[in-house]
Amino acid sequence: MRNTPSHRTASFPMDYRKPSDRKSMHSRIVQELGMQIVSGRFKPCDKLPAEALLCEEYAVSRPVLREATRVLVAKGLVYCRPRVGTVVKQRKEWHMLDPDVLHWLMQSSPQNEFFDLLTSVRSIIEPAVAALAAQFATEADIASIGEAYQRMEAAPTPEALLQPDLDFHSRIADATHNDLLANLCNMLSVAIAEALKHSNQRPNLHELALPRHKAILTAIENRDALGARHATLVQLDDARSALNVVLGGDPN
Repeated sequence: MRNTPSHRTASFPMDYRKPSDRKSMHSRIVQELGMQIVSGRFKPCDKLPAEALLCEEYAVSRPVLREATRVLVAKGLVYCRPRVGTVVKQRKEWHMLDPDVLHWLMQSSPQNEFFDLLTSVRSIIEPAVAALAAQFATEADIASIGEAYQRMEAAPTPEALLQPDLDFHSRIADATHNDLLANLCNMLSVAIAEALKHSNQRPNLHELALPRHKAILTAIENRDALGARHATLVQLDDARSALNVVLGGDPN
């Protein structure tokens, strides 16, 4: 599948902070019930409390509660049956790449455990993405990746580095010209952003991280698919070590 270069905007979780009207109240219910499901407060095959109880607890009408329940159904967390109620589905049926579900997983899992899972997934996907980008990137794609890298170089603080770093990886995914693959990478962006916020806190960040990213860019510029794959694996291994240093785990 071919597409023109496009800079995707990462999908981030809904904002549940201001439950002041009907829409925000429904969002609060989604947030609280979703978090209770993902954290294990409600386990697979458990029934959620009856509608009447939840309406009383949240002081909302049945239509508002049902609207929130439909969101949870759409995220694969529950199903509804007449005369049965709302039942939690098996974890394997959850839409794990949904931005909200990812957010709840991050909030409810030990950080080291979640980031280890994320790094394993990234190590499968991102080297292949970089290799494809080396094969199929246009000159405009390469210039766009290079522009993101230049902003990484110029970033004065770890906080300022976050968006250019995300852009660097998303533009490599766009450069594959495979819409399914690029969108899969975009769906992981919520979790990747959280990982970067932590790994970018390590000492000597620029000295350690920038050469790894430069190696990926150079391989793509040289149309070196194998080199791009290897450079990405090295960068991800470095990111894993950085996370372990920051979070107090084993850097090796």
